[in-house]
Amino acid sequence: MATVEAGTVDVFVLARDGAEWRALVLQRANDTRCPTAWETVHGHIEAGEEPEQAAVRELREETGLTAERLYSVRVQPIYLVRTHTVHLGVGFAAIVSRHDAITLGAEHMAHAWLPVEQAMARYAWPAERAGLRECLELLGTGDAGPLEDVLRVF
Repeated sequence: MATVEAGTVDVFVLARDGAEWRALVLQRANDTRCPTAWETVHGHIEAGEEPEQAAVRELREETGLTAERLYSVRVQPIYLVRTHTVHLGVGFAAIVSRHDAITLGAEHMAHAWLPVEQAMARYAWPAERAGLRECLELLGTGDAGPLEDVLRVF
């Protein structure tokens, strides 16, 4: 029988460039799953970890960046046939400084800071395009406005 579990995080990495948002996109390495695909920060929630802890860890491991602010923005389900699991990916927006150096982890071979529309066009997964749109809809003015008390993690 299929089970339901929150097992991964997606972290949409955003920074301001003047009045415009930029999104960080990462290209997967040739020797990983989905070779050469462009994605956002993505990773598994480890045993004993809360989703927001996994988001902070994955951001650091995959980019070397530290979030100035972190927002919970969405949950994305996918059915994994091999494990008979309805898998929930918890989505976060991490606001970072665009001037901080990027240090890619072994899973990625390239990165780019792109205007939002270009980032959406580059993402391999449709759910990532939808997630980035949701981030901008919620945080477009710079914070979550009247939803800040519910969505902001720190």
